[in-house]
Amino acid sequence: MSDNVPFEIQEEIIKRLPIKSLIRFQLVSKAWKSLICSRHFIADYSAPHPQLQHLLVRYDHGHISTPIYSSVIDDHTLLNRRVSLTPPPLVNWLRDSVIIGSSHGLLCLQCFYGDDDRFGLGTRMAVIWNISIRKAIAVVVPNVPDGEIYITFTSFGVCPETSDPKILKITEIKTWSETESVTLIPWQVEVFTVSSGVWRCPYSTNLPRKSVQFSCSQVVVDGFCYWLATDRSTIDPGFKAYNLIISFHMTREEFIEVNLPDSLIYEGSVDYLNISNLRESLVVLDRNTEENVCYVWSMKDDGVSKSFTKLFTIYSPDATLLSVLEFRRSGEPVIEILDNDADPRYVPYAPSLLAIYEPKSKHISNLGINGIGSFFVHSYKETLLLLDQPDFTVYDKGKGYIVKQRAEILSLLKHTNKVEMQGAHEMK
Repeated sequence: MSDNVPFEIQEEIIKRLPIKSLIRFQLVSKAWKSLICSRHFIADYSAPHPQLQHLLVRYDHGHISTPIYSSVIDDHTLLNRRVSLTPPPLVNWLRDSVIIGSSHGLLCLQCFYGDDDRFGLGTRMAVIWNISIRKAIAVVVPNVPDGEIYITFTSFGVCPETSDPKILKITEIKTWSETESVTLIPWQVEVFTVSSGVWRCPYSTNLPRKSVQFSCSQVVVDGFCYWLATDRSTIDPGFKAYNLIISFHMTREEFIEVNLPDSLIYEGSVDYLNISNLRESLVVLDRNTEENVCYVWSMKDDGVSKSFTKLFTIYSPDATLLSVLEFRRSGEPVIEILDNDADPRYVPYAPSLLAIYEPKSKHISNLGINGIGSFFVHSYKETLLLLDQPDFTVYDKGKGYIVKQRAEILSLLKHTNKVEMQGAHEMK
């Protein structure tokens, strides 16, 4: 670009470029690279086509041992435009990983690293992946107590005010019978922010009650992280559970309890419920396996109270409805189904199908993606978040390390754990 054009005008032009062009244009000059990689530019950048939404699909397929990732543009060409994705090394090095959340174009996965990581042993590790720029960072999750009395899980979201990715670690009492003997839950809630690279206590001291048991169903909607939960202190003899929703404000970092519709509070185990994001509104999914339907409830927040309204019912007369995975920009659910004609002897190993449900016509369109095991579908938009992070960064105990091979991560973990143990002995 001509030197006669003021840099302020160049900046306004650069802001309107697509992400792929921005990645290439970092090589044009030091000034452009400094601008594009600046925290201010990354936080303020908005893609030139904000209405363009993608769907990330992850699934297992037969003899292939590693998960398959693909992306489709969420528009009228959905059935015809699917692109295979090659995850960055920090994602590929994960074994038996679980997706714990997505927010602002970032995906967060977790697994265990260690010599016995295939058996769920070792150090817990979270990896944040920007799908659009193929960059990822890893974060060691600290202070994970043994699983005899406590259980620890992680969640993920991006603060909408600062565009700072956050990982939330929550430790709770595993068995309700243990709550009487446990007066304090160690490291109950800790927050990791990418901008600081360290774990800390949340701003608010308003923590979840000991009786609340979180489920694995989590979603980020409009600046809040939501979970389905059970209040174990109010379980009645005639009912299996007292269900509710817990929210976490991503900016104020405080927890709030949200009541479910009356018909879902004592519906049974919270495992039959799920939550999702529909056009930045929280929806609760109530799947009835006997009737092979799913009821979709939407939460409305008027600033004073929160209420739920039943939007529609998902019917699947010709196939078994396994789950509702995501919602398209149009509001259509993305569902996982199993062909009713499948041989019942092989149903656990039979491939399930990914499909789109049209609420008005009740029509189901097959996306042509078959998989064995659970599908994961997450909507995302392009973002520059993590662009300013060095490649192969692993955060552990407040420091960032650059690793180029998986073995280096294992060596790093052994070294930092050894240093920590030596420090503990010296303190004694």
